[in-house]
Amino acid sequence: MLDTKTIEIIKSTVPVLEKHGEDITKTFYKLMFTNHPELLNIFNHANQKQGRQQKALANSVYAAAKYIDNLEAIIPVVTQIAHKHRSLGIKPEHYPIVGEHLILAIKEVLQEAATEEIIDAWVKAYGVIADAFIGLEKNLYEDAAHKPGGWDDFRTFTVAKKVKESNVITSFYFTPADGGNISGYLPGQYISVKLTIPGEEYTHIRQYSLSDSPEKSYYRISVKKEEGYSEKPDGKVSSYLHNDLNEGDQIEISAPAGEFVLENVDKPVVLLSGGVGITPMHSMLRHLDAAGVSHETIFIHAALNGNVQAFTGEVQEIAKNNPLVKTYFCYEKPTDKDKTEKVYSKEGYITSEWLKTIVPNKESMVYMCGPVPFMQAMHEALLDAGFKNEYIRYEFFGPSMQLKETQSV
Repeated sequence: MLDTKTIEIIKSTVPVLEKHGEDITKTFYKLMFTNHPELLNIFNHANQKQGRQQKALANSVYAAAKYIDNLEAIIPVVTQIAHKHRSLGIKPEHYPIVGEHLILAIKEVLQEAATEEIIDAWVKAYGVIADAFIGLEKNLYEDAAHKPGGWDDFRTFTVAKKVKESNVITSFYFTPADGGNISGYLPGQYISVKLTIPGEEYTHIRQYSLSDSPEKSYYRISVKKEEGYSEKPDGKVSSYLHNDLNEGDQIEISAPAGEFVLENVDKPVVLLSGGVGITPMHSMLRHLDAAGVSHETIFIHAALNGNVQAFTGEVQEIAKNNPLVKTYFCYEKPTDKDKTEKVYSKEGYITSEWLKTIVPNKESMVYMCGPVPFMQAMHEALLDAGFKNEYIRYEFFGPSMQLKETQSV
């Protein structure tokens, strides 16, 4: 526990962190990777280059300072980050390294404003925060290891099957190389894949949502090949998976993790996705179908067109055989084939007016996933259409973020 004086000092730094947070976290990562390049085996290089990791950490440090006297208020955020840490293989010995370089970054950015009193307070505060993460992650490692068929770190799997789902999305089916069982998971969770790519100095770890129902003897992920544009290069990991990982190859995988899961709530459900954000939504839909849908379930997906959409046939088959499931596809630019076959329900974009017409029950639980601009637009559209914010759940691919409407922490 922190003393009153330390808490007061930490809270007094909130305005400074709001202004200089990203400068501090950029400096932090630069210093840490210079002194400990081995940590590049864990961190997502692409998120570093795009600035997403720095922004996410700045938000987390800001939230920790703001709620230092009431850390329970940010437990959902802390838990979400802890799940990601467990799936990446973050260990207790990493925390002193992080703490050391965070303090160095604060000193470098704030310079004379980083008084000895402020630095001492942040050293104490970081100790409390780090202990909280270490304790929570210890429990997550133990829970993962003690599940039937579970394990606590990375485990070798074999690519049992590779299936092209669309022009840009391919599914990979993984079975354990040791022939053992695999642990179950909750629909919406993800796994991490660890890759050693020829010619790359460091390993690459990426997290991908599981795209099938949990009632299987394999894990399936469905990966979009990230094509480069302008000065942005092709996705290094997604390109390797699509072009070089083949059936029979082996890969290291973490146990399933994540807090964005289908809740056991006695309410109608709306599954809303854009692009490759369909993957956790499809897992939820397949689970609901396998378990027996008891309430109306509305599946809404936005894509550029039918060429890039995955799981069209699977989703349609579920809806065809279950009167409680309704599906709607919205294509921004449908092809001539799409227009002939008329698979989609709407051309253009999902709007609040359209949502009002296709989802009669505004008390429904809403789960959504997709690119950040899509998520922001959908959140605003849902609220405008009359849905309740407390019933909206969402997941970002990559570092934890928050939508503008929900930036309370």
